[in-house]
Amino acid sequence: MEFCPKCGKVLIPHNRILKCSLCGYTKKLNDEDSKDYILSHDVSDKRKVIISGDKVNAMPTTRGLCYRCGNRQLEWWMVQMHRSDEAETRFYRCTKCGNTWRRSN
Repeated sequence: MEFCPKCGKVLIPHNRILKCSLCGYTKKLNDEDSKDYILSHDVSDKRKVIISGDKVNAMPTTRGLCYRCGNRQLEWWMVQMHRSDEAETRFYRCTKCGNTWRRSN
């Protein structure tokens, strides 16, 4: 599995090209490398498998309230935005509508 060097999203294989669906970055694969990449829902294959689908979620989730759609499940992550002696900033993203906001401690 490879990630986009510009935005960090997973690169999806298609016709000997790895392409980012978010920013449009592409990387050409040679014939030998293209045999290693497949797009699949099954992880039992020994090749470099890329799990497809919008339902794959690798972020931790918590219960909260999305102020836009009212959904109660949120993804969350923390980023150190300021000096190390200051609290980190928490980001939340609604799992239903994708609305994202932050909360500083």
